[in-house]
Amino acid sequence: MKFSNCFMPTTKETPNDATLPSHQFLIRAGFINQQGSGLYNYMPLGKIVLDKIRSVVKEELDNAGCSEVQLGFVTPMELWEKSGRASKMGLEMLRIKDRKNNDFVLSPTNEEAMVELVKNRVNSYKDLPLNLYQINTKFRDEARPRFGLMRGREFLMKDGYSFHESIEDMQREFALMEETYKKIFTRLGLDFRVVEADSGAIGGTGSKEFHVIADSGEDTIVICDNCEYGANIEAAVRKTRVIDTVKLDLSGKVETPNLTTIDEVSSFLKVKPSQTIKAVIKKAIYEEETKVVVFFVRGDDELEETKACNSVNALELEDATEEDIKAVGLVAGYVGIVELPQNITYKIDNELKDTHDMVCGANEENYHLCGVDVCCKDEDIYADLVAVQEGNICNCCGGTLGYTKGIEAGHIFQLGTTYSAALEAHFLDANGKSKPFEMGTYGIGVSRLIAAVVEQSHDEKGCIWTKETAPYLVDVIVSNGKKETEFDMAEQIYKKLANTYKIDTIFDDRKGKKDTYGSKMADFELIGFPYAVVVGKKLQDGFVEIIARKTGEKAEVSIDNIDYLCQIIDALKNEDYSIKDAIHYVDNKK
Repeated sequence: MKFSNCFMPTTKETPNDATLPSHQFLIRAGFINQQGSGLYNYMPLGKIVLDKIRSVVKEELDNAGCSEVQLGFVTPMELWEKSGRASKMGLEMLRIKDRKNNDFVLSPTNEEAMVELVKNRVNSYKDLPLNLYQINTKFRDEARPRFGLMRGREFLMKDGYSFHESIEDMQREFALMEETYKKIFTRLGLDFRVVEADSGAIGGTGSKEFHVIADSGEDTIVICDNCEYGANIEAAVRKTRVIDTVKLDLSGKVETPNLTTIDEVSSFLKVKPSQTIKAVIKKAIYEEETKVVVFFVRGDDELEETKACNSVNALELEDATEEDIKAVGLVAGYVGIVELPQNITYKIDNELKDTHDMVCGANEENYHLCGVDVCCKDEDIYADLVAVQEGNICNCCGGTLGYTKGIEAGHIFQLGTTYSAALEAHFLDANGKSKPFEMGTYGIGVSRLIAAVVEQSHDEKGCIWTKETAPYLVDVIVSNGKKETEFDMAEQIYKKLANTYKIDTIFDDRKGKKDTYGSKMADFELIGFPYAVVVGKKLQDGFVEIIARKTGEKAEVSIDNIDYLCQIIDALKNEDYSIKDAIHYVDNKK
């Protein structure tokens, strides 16, 4: 490809609403343009990157035995009603009506549609397992679209669904997909982490997320410094803390006037915050009702809202107002686990079970209880409610847990029979008995990966693409397009790389007044091609220059034989070499 033939409208201006580097650089470098809130078009460079990522995903999935299909983007609402997700998906699912007033949705995901595709077409255990996937457009009507491709409303997603006769076989496929995803992200040149995760609206019994490590990531990831354990903070667990409690001088109901915070109460009673019980009051939202719930955790812990929400099977949690709290007979700042009003739903964190000599609210204004023992509660009252903190101990190996930031780029789920049972999709097992399929589902944000690559790899000048994702591996730059000898040599190099060595190469053949060497280098850095071959003044001495975008490494290479240069570029393409090492490799091959 030649610059003069390609539509690459680069700009120095940064969009006002672009806060993340990927959003800024993808627009400035002419990869994408915005046509509406959360809606983006892919220009030629963006489409090339999108197709390259798609190709890697498809190749690895096909190698793993998956089969590609393509489902309709518009799906009937009745499928979502059958599964029970019509209301659970909330306002993110865009509902539409056709001219006959029939209800449809723009697919945010396709569990229901894929089950319908398989239903009554796979009838015997002999036809299992089956893994079907698509790479197709999805739409989620985000309340606050932002961050460019990272949080858009329309996006390209790989979603796959597997069907099995047993839980054991589904778990085998789940493990296979985990390994396949690792191959995909490794091939794309990404630094990533596989972490335990919450299943959310998709459902099922277990899931793992694949996070691209980046400072700008929206998700907090808990990782161990000693083993491979990792988890989204929504699902992270720690080794149970052992807290030394002191025998209190006071017992029973103690007046604590106007003391409503953990710090105030613990200071007044001369105990550590870890010996107090914090009450976090929320409003749980259900399909047909809303109610106030109370979550009890240690005073020095923080409530993890996703865990809390799951513990009471709510759709979501909201902060309870003072009016909400008073209406159910609670006293803000003084709520405790002893003699709660009978109508109150509450949960206690697992780590408070069987603790002694604790301090909690007395459910009476200006009073707390001292010497409280947390025992004799029904098992279903307890749940894992706390957010793991940095410095906590890993439950797997005893190492130290810490935080990092990640961009969720893939998510795999063990669904079980959640959807097959609801949609009555059955098969006959070896005994002739009708059973619902055991299922897994597996997603990758293909378009989101474009942004993830840039978030992980960029500098102040622009994008730095990995070799597998770059729109072109090499940018051949002619320093002065008006010098025929330089231009002719640059064109020869371009043709040799592209046609003989089959290396993705672009030729910056621009000759306009504004097309200076400086502007061409600025575009090379902004767009982020991995390598540049610069044909300039050194040509008269028989040399051209190779530049590595990521490291800034430069090397002059003899051009007496164009094949020599091309072999160096070919070595850079196929191995993780520095330019110096690639030259050494080619020299030793002679």
